[in-house]
Amino acid sequence: MAEDIGSTVPRRQLGRLLRQFRNEAGVTLDAAAEALEYSRQKIWRLECGMGSVRVLDVKAMCELYGVSPEMTEAMRGLAVETKSKGWWHAYGDAVPSWFELYVGLESAAAHLRRYDESVIPGLFQTREYAQAIYLLDRTQASEEDRERAVEVRLQRQSLLTRRLPAAPKVAQVLSEAVLRRAVGDVRVMMAQLDHLIRLSDLPNVSLRVLPLAAGPQPGAVAGSFVILDFPPTKGGRAAPEPSVVYSESLTGALYLDKTDELQAYAAVWKGLDARALGEAESKDMFKQTIGEMRHD
Repeated sequence: MAEDIGSTVPRRQLGRLLRQFRNEAGVTLDAAAEALEYSRQKIWRLECGMGSVRVLDVKAMCELYGVSPEMTEAMRGLAVETKSKGWWHAYGDAVPSWFELYVGLESAAAHLRRYDESVIPGLFQTREYAQAIYLLDRTQASEEDRERAVEVRLQRQSLLTRRLPAAPKVAQVLSEAVLRRAVGDVRVMMAQLDHLIRLSDLPNVSLRVLPLAAGPQPGAVAGSFVILDFPPTKGGRAAPEPSVVYSESLTGALYLDKTDELQAYAAVWKGLDARALGEAESKDMFKQTIGEMRHD
């Protein structure tokens, strides 16, 4: 389990608990820093889930905030989990720091709802398609660095078929433009669409197409995004990880988890869901597009 999700979720859970108990105790960041002889920055980083946490620090903070012995013990257990290394750490800087958080959350999610309007997303890419994307995306990188990035992408895909923890349910809506946008040569695109057909047979994967004929739709404003929902925690040591919306740009990403932000993207998803073709019709469109490419 630790190898699959790493320390991302325990860090965030523990951080929220530390902030919650500090606020309930009426202790400011500055007051906590002075009492514990920590820097204000250190406490802020711990509460934001940025980095592993020492059991000793958890014990000291819980004593300051008057946390019960039972909850202190539970939080000490979470602190141990914050030292876990996920599989992606083995790839070093092939995983940008701003994307590392997403990989951990994706690995821990129980349900992913994705909309993509530009390219096939990484979870569904073939090696050749991914290589063609990275030739465009990382023009200054060496061939070795690009290949490492491709390997990370392919390794991420194992979550679609893993057994423990259970593979997440993935609901994917693709703009029809993605199917018709040439990446690599015709052979690469035909193989990629054939790969989508095979993936759509997985019981936990729903692949649907938003046809261009559907006209303007909410996703045109929102752009590509992912909504991640998480399973309940075992043992009740912490509240379930709250849902997160992930939206990526060229040099970074947004992680949105405020109630109004989640509601806005849930409304966009509802609109996309209503306009997208069914799974069988979408599979037919994949086949039809392959046929058109074959005869061009």
